[in-house]
Amino acid sequence: MCGITGYIGNKKAYPIILNGLKRLEYRGYDSAGIVLNENGTFKLRKTKGSVSDLIAKCKDLNSEATVGIGHTRWATHGVPSDINAHPHISNNGKIAIIHNGIIENYATLKIMLTSKGYTFKSETDTEILVNLIQYMQETQNLDLATAVRYALNEVIGAYSIAVIEVDQPQEIVVARLSSPLAIGIGENEYFIASDASPFIEFTNEVVYLEDGEMATITLKGVDVYKIKDNSKVNPQIHELKTSLEKIEKGGYEHFMLKEIHEQPRSIMDTMRGRLLVEEDIIQMAGIWDYQEKFLNAERIIIISCGTSWHAGLVGEYLIEDLARIPVEVEYASEFRYRNPIITDKDIVIAISQSGETADSIAALKLAKEKGAFIYGICNVIDSSIARLTDAGSYTHAGPEIGVASTKAFTAQLALLAMIALKLAKHKGTISKERFNSLIIELETIPERVAEVIKNTESQIKKIAELYAGAGNFLYLGRGYNYPIALEGALKLKEISYIHAEGYPAAEMKHGPIALIDENMPVVVIAPKKGYYDKIVSNIQEINSRKGKVIAIVTQGDTVVKDMVTESIEIPDVSEYFTPILSVIPLQLLAYYIAVLRDVNVDQPRNLAKSVTVE
Repeated sequence: MCGITGYIGNKKAYPIILNGLKRLEYRGYDSAGIVLNENGTFKLRKTKGSVSDLIAKCKDLNSEATVGIGHTRWATHGVPSDINAHPHISNNGKIAIIHNGIIENYATLKIMLTSKGYTFKSETDTEILVNLIQYMQETQNLDLATAVRYALNEVIGAYSIAVIEVDQPQEIVVARLSSPLAIGIGENEYFIASDASPFIEFTNEVVYLEDGEMATITLKGVDVYKIKDNSKVNPQIHELKTSLEKIEKGGYEHFMLKEIHEQPRSIMDTMRGRLLVEEDIIQMAGIWDYQEKFLNAERIIIISCGTSWHAGLVGEYLIEDLARIPVEVEYASEFRYRNPIITDKDIVIAISQSGETADSIAALKLAKEKGAFIYGICNVIDSSIARLTDAGSYTHAGPEIGVASTKAFTAQLALLAMIALKLAKHKGTISKERFNSLIIELETIPERVAEVIKNTESQIKKIAELYAGAGNFLYLGRGYNYPIALEGALKLKEISYIHAEGYPAAEMKHGPIALIDENMPVVVIAPKKGYYDKIVSNIQEINSRKGKVIAIVTQGDTVVKDMVTESIEIPDVSEYFTPILSVIPLQLLAYYIAVLRDVNVDQPRNLAKSVTVE
């Protein structure tokens, strides 16, 4: 995933684009670049490294240009380097491009262009695309927009692009296929970006290009067309619902820490207007409007990736346990390639923070082709998944900037709990009394999360100091907390670069126990709900091999507390809701270990916030 941004208007483009790149750096941060069109001359700066490195390289850039584009990169084709950084310029020096995505048939196109005399400086597929546009323009005498459209019709892959031309200093051409692109509409000015964050202080009106669409942007307006046949599209203008304040750090050292602390609010926002305790109902239009499909479904298939896949595993426990509907949880990347059996009696649910995950989108399209009802759970309004699905629910967690997901995950868990409870009530698989008691308890979860953060953070800082130098961690959980063991291990791997593995505790003796010695920290999720005695036995087995146990326990637990090296208490809640609480200390532990190891918490190496390409 990369971040693209641009501006055309009456203001200086450079500071606007630079600020946009800072906002988009969570999408890619191994190189960055900018190109401005000033009176028919390109001013180009690009470099390996962060946006701050780009700023240092732009000290001599005093430009009055009112048109330009910028890019922050997450490497796909070609290692991070000055040469591979975007923007890329065509052989004739007249066309500049920035690109998020992958051109799959780049090798064939490169052979063709090389045979025509084109040369290439970088290892990127993007440089091939910009020269293909030049080739189309010169050989067929086309204007820029038409040349872009012709070139894209020869391309196989995924992309969002922005293109400018020296000879057209008041025009930007953009296009998208399976990669997001937003156009902000101001007063006599226009903005482009991978998401709305770069222009949120300038306008609250935005057009989201759909798959297979392109647009020509000038000071006269925005014209949108289909890439395939050039037919005109009347774009819908959306109103942005977020604010600048929500995407700033607000005094926290890192976005990740801010987002951990925001979880009481984000979970509450997810439940607001849906969890109506006084009326004894859960109100979810996406479920209610298609209630018969859900209640008569032969199975539910949940597809997702990464942290969202872990949420899906918890969802499997919840829906099967409460609503008694069979659930399968699939990695979207595997599901789409294994010729899955899908029927019109299946419901396929995609879970994605961004709503732009390439594998999940492709898997949904496959499921839709086979007749399944498709449902989306995502955080970003008007994202690709939200527009593709038959119905869905937003988590309303708010913008999540830290690459390692925290508040989006717990919001997903809260939403899945509401879905499971609503289906259970209407199927009659739980009593009215049980339903009422559970929604009353669910309503208290945000304040319980706040309690966990308040009561454990200083303790976790001290624990982090003890184990920041460890080379390996093992995370164990059972039942509802097995997915939380996976999530805890993933968080530690993502931001501290410590190798960590999550396992079902019952599987410990089937291999992982061989790793345990006095140097192995083992995090055990051991609430008093569900398999408690079995977890106690697992801890005894770890102790007998001199492992260091960090346990997540129920408040007031003395049995486990006396057996382990460190114990972290969470409130006593129903088993269904323990994952929302037990994951909080694991998020904090990963965060404080990463800080002590002096790594970039918000922008861990090699990772991007959303994987919008394969």
